[in-house]
Amino acid sequence: MIRTQLLSAMDKPLILISNDDSIESKGIKTLASIMATIGEVVVVAPDTHQSGMGHAITLDRPLRVKEVPHFHPDVKAYKCSGTPADCVKFGKHFILKGRKIDLVVSGINHGSNSSISVIYSGTMSAAIEAAIEGIPAIGFSLCSFDADADFSHIESFVKKIAQTILAHGLPHGVALNVNFPAKSEQPLNGIKLCRQTDALYKETFEERRDPYGRTYYWMDGFLLNEDKGKDTDEEALKQNYVAIVPVKFDLTDYRALEMLKALPLSEIGN
Repeated sequence: MIRTQLLSAMDKPLILISNDDSIESKGIKTLASIMATIGEVVVVAPDTHQSGMGHAITLDRPLRVKEVPHFHPDVKAYKCSGTPADCVKFGKHFILKGRKIDLVVSGINHGSNSSISVIYSGTMSAAIEAAIEGIPAIGFSLCSFDADADFSHIESFVKKIAQTILAHGLPHGVALNVNFPAKSEQPLNGIKLCRQTDALYKETFEERRDPYGRTYYWMDGFLLNEDKGKDTDEEALKQNYVAIVPVKFDLTDYRALEMLKALPLSEIGN
C-alpha cells in the first residue's frame, strides 16, 4: 500500500519534490537534502529520464509507483513510471491525500530552463501543475548538463528562495522559474527578477541509418535569441545572476483578446 500517514512536527512545512531528470539524478538528491533542513519532504519523481515532456500526462497505460528505500534518511521517496506532471498529481491526490502541501519544488534540473525552454520543460511542468492546484511552486535549474554537476554554489540560494516563498506565498496560479549559472571561478552576483526572453529554438534534423539500414532522425538545435532587452532571464544568466521569472498557466493573451473583440468574428455563421 503506497498511501501512508506521514507524521510531521506541527511547525514543519510539508514539501513535495519532483523533477524530470529521474529520481536517480544528482539534482533531485541535492534538492531533497536542502529541503529536508526546512521541512517534511516527500519525493515523487519519474523512474526514467523525462526531459522535454512538457505538461504531458499518462492516459493510455497504468502508472506504477514504488517506494525507494535509502533515498535520504529524512525523506520518503517514490519512483513513478509517469511524467513529472503525473508525479505531482499522484503525490497530491494519493500519497499525500487529505494533507495540505505547503510548497512544491522541482529540480534541480541539469540544464537551463530559461526563455522558451519553460514550455518544453518537464521540470517546470511539475511546478506549474502544482500552481494549477493552488500550491506555491518553484522550478530550479542549473545551466549545466553535466550528470555530476556541482551544485555547491547555489545551495544557499535554493534554501533561501524556498524559505521566502514559504513565508510569503505566491499569487494563485503562479510558479517561479529559477535558473542558476553554472559554477565558475566567480561567485554569483545575486538575484534578478526577470521577464522570459523572447527567443526560440532553431531545430535541425540529422538523418541516420540503424544497423539494419533503416532511416531514423535525430533532432538537435540551438537557441536563437534576438531579444536585446536587459531585463530578461538570458541576460541575467549571462551576467552571472540567478534569474527568477514568475510564470503562470493562463496562456490567454488579454491584449489580443480586446483587439479580437473589435473584429466581426462573432457574426460568422449567423
